[in-house]
Amino acid sequence: MDKVFTKPIEKQFEFDENVATVFDDMLERSIPFYQEVIALICSVINARVKDNARILDLGCSTARTLLSLYQKSEKKLDLIGYDNSEAMLHQAHNKIKAYGADIKLELGDILEASLPKSDVIIANYMLQFIRPIHRVSFLKKIYNALQPGGLFIFSEKIVYNDNKLNKEIIDIYYDFKKTQGYSEFEISQKREALENILIPYTEDENKMMVRDIGFKRVETIFKWGNFVTFIATKA
Repeated sequence: MDKVFTKPIEKQFEFDENVATVFDDMLERSIPFYQEVIALICSVINARVKDNARILDLGCSTARTLLSLYQKSEKKLDLIGYDNSEAMLHQAHNKIKAYGADIKLELGDILEASLPKSDVIIANYMLQFIRPIHRVSFLKKIYNALQPGGLFIFSEKIVYNDNKLNKEIIDIYYDFKKTQGYSEFEISQKREALENILIPYTEDENKMMVRDIGFKRVETIFKWGNFVTFIATKA
């Protein structure tokens, strides 16, 4: 169970061994409707792709999404996960082995990695950790790696332009975390650890950024408070 922030923090947030071992629990208790979002993404992909489609998950962490795809799809899929955290991929490898799943894992910096041509690229709650100065060039790499008609599915934490509404939504989100068993201290510790590490955009800024690099359509397919899932289609 996630107890990472029960003690005073000594460093900024990192996807290290301490986080990796409790990451699945952390996500389920920190992201509203996390399981439903993963199920929705899997359903959209299964409805769109054909046999032997290649699916990349960038920042795959413990391979939760890829394993769900493997379990839910009746089609044969080429599933590949990328992450720069060895600790996360260690957890992912153990889960993949336990399920006997056919999923490949790649360790490395996704900003530098050469991405193979793909039918779908997933980036769940990952772009927000990329420095804004690098996001557009990274998205261009994703666009170029997609086949014509390919899908880019990404989830992000967002902010609102209306400062009053933004504060209200944050307060509602913190109340949600309290219902998941997190204390005020844990919430404040994590907020401090993520400061200047997680940098969210507004919903419109995310859509505009994706459209500007060439995606012909980008739609919101899920939204709760300050969490949004988007789907973009390459022309």
